[in-house]
Amino acid sequence: MNSSKTAIASCKQEPGIIVPIINLTRCEGKGDCVDVCPENVFQVRRIDDSDYQSLNLLHKFKLRVHGVKVAYTPNADACRACGLCVSACPEHAITLTRL
Repeated sequence: MNSSKTAIASCKQEPGIIVPIINLTRCEGKGDCVDVCPENVFQVRRIDDSDYQSLNLLHKFKLRVHGVKVAYTPNADACRACGLCVSACPEHAITLTRL
């Protein structure tokens, strides 16, 4: 059984109850969450202007150093709370939260 199938088998939560929340002040857009998520919840892309403007100067600078990219969760409603994204994120930028 490959790791994605193992992860899906261990994800016992129904989709839409738990969602990943990304702390944009920590995320460096490395994409580890994209690589490990069996439900295709994540996408790494250029930060939205409104999100960028809400950051302080230090975080804006940090983001520029890392390519102005962060992770977003366009398919958050598909999350089954396996926690692979939380474990894989080197910046500890992801938490799972009950809706």
